Amino acid sequence: MFKIIPLMLCLLFISAAVPAQQRTGNIVEYFGKEKVETIEEGKLVHVFKEALALKVQTYNFNSSSFPKDPVFNEFLMNAAYEPKHGAVFDVDFLGKPVVWKAITVDSTNSFNDRDLRSSYVCLKYRSSTSKTVLFEASGHSLALINGLPHEGDHYDFGWNLIPVKLNKGLNVFVLKVGRFPRIRARLIEPKTSIQLTTRDLTLPDVLVEEPKSYEGAIRVINTTNGWVKNYAISATLEGETVLTNISQIPPMSVRKVRFSIPSVTNEDKIGASKLKLELKGSNKKTLNTKEVALQIKSKHKHHKRTFVSGVDGSVQYYSVAPSSDKTLTKGALFLSVHGASVEAVNQANAYKQKDWGNLIAPTNRRPFGFAWEDWGRLDALEVLSDAKTIYKPDPSRIYLTGHSMGGHGTWYLGATYPDYFAAIAPCAGYPDLLLYRDGFINRRLQMPQETLTRFGLTPKVVSRLKSKPQPTPVETMIYRAGTPSRTLELIRNYLHHGVYVLHGEIDNVVPTYIARDMRERLGKFHPDFTYYEYPDGTHWYGNHSVDWPPIFDLFKQRTIKADEEIKKLEFYTGSPGVSSKSHFITIHQQKVPFKTSSFNFSKEENKYLLKTDNVVLLEVDFSKIKDNYGAIEIDGYALTVRPDEKSTFKRTEDGWKETTAPGLKEKGPHRNGGFKDAFRNNVVFVYATQGTKTENNWYYNRARFDAETFWYRANGSVEVVKDVDFNLANYSDRNVVVYGNKSNNAAWNTLLKDAPIQVKNNEVNFNGKVLSGNHWGMYFIVPRTDSDKASVGVVTASGLKGMKAAYMNHYLVNGTTFPDVLLFDDEVLKNGITAVKCAGFFGNDWSVENGDFEWK
Repeated sequence: MFKIIPLMLCLLFISAAVPAQQRTGNIVEYFGKEKVETIEEGKLVHVFKEALALKVQTYNFNSSSFPKDPVFNEFLMNAAYEPKHGAVFDVDFLGKPVVWKAITVDSTNSFNDRDLRSSYVCLKYRSSTSKTVLFEASGHSLALINGLPHEGDHYDFGWNLIPVKLNKGLNVFVLKVGRFPRIRARLIEPKTSIQLTTRDLTLPDVLVEEPKSYEGAIRVINTTNGWVKNYAISATLEGETVLTNISQIPPMSVRKVRFSIPSVTNEDKIGASKLKLELKGSNKKTLNTKEVALQIKSKHKHHKRTFVSGVDGSVQYYSVAPSSDKTLTKGALFLSVHGASVEAVNQANAYKQKDWGNLIAPTNRRPFGFAWEDWGRLDALEVLSDAKTIYKPDPSRIYLTGHSMGGHGTWYLGATYPDYFAAIAPCAGYPDLLLYRDGFINRRLQMPQETLTRFGLTPKVVSRLKSKPQPTPVETMIYRAGTPSRTLELIRNYLHHGVYVLHGEIDNVVPTYIARDMRERLGKFHPDFTYYEYPDGTHWYGNHSVDWPPIFDLFKQRTIKADEEIKKLEFYTGSPGVSSKSHFITIHQQKVPFKTSSFNFSKEENKYLLKTDNVVLLEVDFSKIKDNYGAIEIDGYALTVRPDEKSTFKRTEDGWKETTAPGLKEKGPHRNGGFKDAFRNNVVFVYATQGTKTENNWYYNRARFDAETFWYRANGSVEVVKDVDFNLANYSDRNVVVYGNKSNNAAWNTLLKDAPIQVKNNEVNFNGKVLSGNHWGMYFIVPRTDSDKASVGVVTASGLKGMKAAYMNHYLVNGTTFPDVLLFDDEVLKNGITAVKCAGFFGNDWSVENGDFEWK
């Protein structure tokens, strides 16, 4: 069961983690970015110095996917709601009133108080006229601005700049306090209507040995009601200029856009340089200019590279500790995944250069990123692919390591893609994100009651925390979508490679007992692992917390086995859409979606033996085995095979049969759901414009909100398109997320005409089951019928209440779980996951009839 850590236990965790961080360096090194303090985008016109705060302490477990949010529910569902000082919002389970209280800023113009944890801050501003401003706030996880949701700045970077059309009169901003108990909020009059901002740049290092075009990204602010189209960015470096046409930018939004950078081949220019960027309008006149710092380096020194992601067309970076041997060919490749808050640059810089291989450090999309799951996983795979193209390593000498959250990434990626790596080395890591969180909670609750009381956890609160309600069948179905992240269910995949477990002896951030537990688990079956506790080691005890020579000694002695050398092979997966194969065997389809599937292969005398679990369609490439056996036995069924060919086998009521290659229109590794899978494959957001003014405004803001969130959490750059501007040819083979329903989105019939679920105003038709009313909200994913690989995600509602119920975008948060289909009503913000009425998975043919659904 997936849960969020209750707040008071989070405080205990933070108090344990901070000393370890303080021993390792400054705050910039840990949190990756210095907070933006200066304003270059316009004139400061207002600083919020007074506000109302509401502390909503949670003493029970809350679903990560559908968390309760009664405060935002009140503001969303009741447009007239206006809190006052002293007003009682609710009464908690202890009988204490939950009251709005007046607060003021400190000397830094920030609302800064430990009591702000788990709070909401309501800001009010009365404008004498209707005008456009930039709302700049930091320290919050979400915002409602005059009733419309926006992404926050929960890591307190000072990045958020939200164009807002102020109402004449009262304007209300409701902020949910984020990771730290401080909030800053200001209003800025924009310098120009369309401009560049250097907040959150993505830049490469320019390498003198590589004469090519480089890719960078910068954000463009559009405070107009029109679209920015046919604009360009001119980039000048050391006298050379490149002009790049940039992506279109929707009205009243900020988008991070890609641009090209010229090369520099003169070694005398190595060092810091200035990159001049000019924003040019459709008439090619310069509208705005910025100068930014850029490094010119040698590729033989530590550096960072950029690439264009296939997820959303954004520019991402990774860092490199190149081999010290400049002449190295077919060397090793080390993939090193960083911990929470650590920049990839700092990760790579922690390693000395190796003479026998190149080390690459992906970003996880951000320093905090996605815990190397979801889009963090995709980032690691994209970086690995790009680095293989550049460095052309020995394909049998690929290795994986990482620290802290990166230690988790090592356990997770190593289990998910076991044949990618010859050996793995998790350092200070935890194998399973859910168990790490739950284990932390459970251990803290074993503290003496007097200790817990000091933190405000009375016996009654502790009793509430220890109560664990049984999940309903609908809730169990939702949690099942997280099976691919249940690393311990894939633990036997570690048999593919050598394992080195490194952990500090007195680590109190990722407690040492987690590593010891993995030592015990591996000891029951794994013949090739090493375990070492660094004496007196805390969470970080210097660069040798990752750059530990015995790890690389173990790596040097391990290679990925060639297919023809393999006599036994086990493989486990939670979904073929996440991980489908090992070596020469691929699982294409499961019997029960998103439950663990596996195969166990061995070579017997004159035949192959294959045992499976929860598999209905698989493929074996006999050409890679090279034994020329003519028979295979699958789960007791004997079949003849043709050596040197690929064969596909399907489980039927009569046993296993050879069949034709699976059709791409069915589920498979290329397209398997659940809902979060829609947000990849160069995804585009298509919003409704054919409804009422309220509907159109909501769905546009909803698409923009998701784009904001994907930018902040994933360094993303998603294209947002009007429904009337969408056509199949211009967006071929790309994933699409549709915002709206059949009544108001002109692209619905183009993309979803034959979908088994149809939603229009006041009606949901779920494969013939008709539900009436304007209070239904849905998320679902179906295949794009004109493509063999693309999917369509749908964020839809049957009316105004359902639209507001579907405001949350927790599907863009790591660790959350979403099956193919979710139906809920307008009580979902008030009551959480219990308001989800249906959840489930389509069948392998994408039908409801052959699917697996639970109804409440």
